[in-house]
Amino acid sequence: MIESLLIANRGEIACRIMRTARELGIATVAVHSDTDRDALHVRSADQAVNLGGARPSDSYLKVEVIIAAAKAAGANAIHPGYGFLSENADFARAVAAAGLIFVGPPASAIDAMGSKSAAKALMETAGVPLVPGYHGADQALETFRVEAAKIGYPVLLKAAAGGGGKGMKVVESEAELSEALSSAQREAQAAFGDARMLVEKYVLQPRHVEIQVFADQHGNAVYLAERDCSIQRRHQKVVEEAPAPGLSPELRRAMGEAAVTAARAIGYVGAGTVEFLLDARGEFFFMEMNTRLQVEHPVTELITGQDLVAWQLRVAAGQPLPLTQEQIVLRGHAIEVRLYAEDPEQDFLPASGELTLYREPAAGAGRRVDSGVVEGDRISPFYDPMLSKLIAWGEDRETARRRLLAMLAEQQLGGLHSNLVFLRRVLAHPAFAAAELDTGFIARHTDVLLPAPAPLPDAFWALAACAWLLTAPSAARADDPHSPWASASGLRLGLASEQRLHLRCGEAEARALPAAGVSLQGDQLLVEGRRHAVQRRGQWLFVEWNGQLQRVSQVDPISEVEAQQHGHGGLSAPMNGSVVRVLVEPGQQVAAGELLVVVEAMKMEHSIRAAEAGEVTAVHCAEGDLVDEGRVLVALQPIAEETTA
Repeated sequence: MIESLLIANRGEIACRIMRTARELGIATVAVHSDTDRDALHVRSADQAVNLGGARPSDSYLKVEVIIAAAKAAGANAIHPGYGFLSENADFARAVAAAGLIFVGPPASAIDAMGSKSAAKALMETAGVPLVPGYHGADQALETFRVEAAKIGYPVLLKAAAGGGGKGMKVVESEAELSEALSSAQREAQAAFGDARMLVEKYVLQPRHVEIQVFADQHGNAVYLAERDCSIQRRHQKVVEEAPAPGLSPELRRAMGEAAVTAARAIGYVGAGTVEFLLDARGEFFFMEMNTRLQVEHPVTELITGQDLVAWQLRVAAGQPLPLTQEQIVLRGHAIEVRLYAEDPEQDFLPASGELTLYREPAAGAGRRVDSGVVEGDRISPFYDPMLSKLIAWGEDRETARRRLLAMLAEQQLGGLHSNLVFLRRVLAHPAFAAAELDTGFIARHTDVLLPAPAPLPDAFWALAACAWLLTAPSAARADDPHSPWASASGLRLGLASEQRLHLRCGEAEARALPAAGVSLQGDQLLVEGRRHAVQRRGQWLFVEWNGQLQRVSQVDPISEVEAQQHGHGGLSAPMNGSVVRVLVEPGQQVAAGELLVVVEAMKMEHSIRAAEAGEVTAVHCAEGDLVDEGRVLVALQPIAEETTA
């Protein structure tokens, strides 16, 4: 019996596990880094233990410290969530050796599937179809060059011990192999402590379809249908749905039975996911097995009516599965989107900073939000940038899609870059509505999903100026309760002020006159019958324009003069992160496109390259440095082109 549960994780998954534990009457213990001391999952638990540090290696990856925390708090079980130590066999062994219950599979099963190479060999023996590739122990560049040539380009490099897109690179030609392999190995080492790689044939236009499996300690195993996770960026899932559109009952059964075969082959216990590539001909190939709960498990819960975390706790306590295969009934359709702090316009670079504005959609039938943040939280560069998951259920796929679009329209987020508008575009795209899905969806529809930013028109600036005045915290409000500024409710600005406001939104600035005939009703501006959401947060004003919240501030001319651009010709950090490689030194001449610095953020590497040929005049960083977004890393003096008479 599990009486007290330590969740060895953070964010939304820790909060989600606590919710089920609370419903079952199980006490919860949170762990946290120094950075996360005020996080939502910490405040939601019955107890909390500080692991110290900030980086995962100094906190959430410290096995001995986590086990000691469980014992000190009186917990008799540990749930690893996903990510961090969830697929670490040594952690599972250490938990068992400490006399605690590990809410996950046995260490032997994690070992079997923890190495993608070993898993491929095992699945081949079990008769599960595989993608052609090399999964051997020899990790020399020349070996990968030979094997990639056998398979044929393009190929996919993958971390043998990894997942979630970390340590994964698509290689189009032999000329790219060396640099891609080195980068993937560094990412894998940083994320998983294991730099081993495998290489596979890159299947063109595949669908990513995975099967949810569950097994208990009594020899029972079932599959709970499938999920389509084809909408991805950087090999990381963005949209997931269940069941997968267009799968026949026969194909669903074949994939489900293959997944159960894979689970039985390794003596699996608990929740697991067997991931397949599904091609246009209906053939499927084993990719990997994730020996943990998946981020996208809510869509399976909504179409089966089952709580998968409750199943995990039940199985870990030695109880049998609550349902047989015949008793699992599917109902309706569910779609989930992952809301990330990232900038889609900058190749989805992760973002960090203060979550100045955060409001979730209203609760309702068929609506679910799994979140790990609240307004005012600081998003750290040390962890995955996912903020929350929005999930909608409907009697059919179209109902679920429309319901989720409505939820996304209600979601408000400001203070840092996010993929919110991008998610709306994906769900609203005719190809998505028609279920024309494959892993190349985003790349194929980039022109619609990631259009070039349009300049903000005069109408926006006039609206923003009006909103600035209507929401301004003025002395009149505080000193004169009878002033019309004392309450914004229903306040109407009938005549435009003659004073122009100097406003900034992103990189754009304007001197704007306030619009006339605008009223403020609660948190919405009403102008000519249209409503625009508006929120004031200190020095920032958030105004909805064409479905997107624009962050507006007032320009202070004196401050602008003092903050003249510095480091002209410099190359800056694109996000908060840490420097993992510096490849240049002062006085060195570089060619356009040459790699200068590599920055790591949220376990992904980002390359800083020379935009043009030049000479390095200064290097303002060193390997291991923590750098803020915008910090100049390298100063580069362009080399004047030679002219001929």
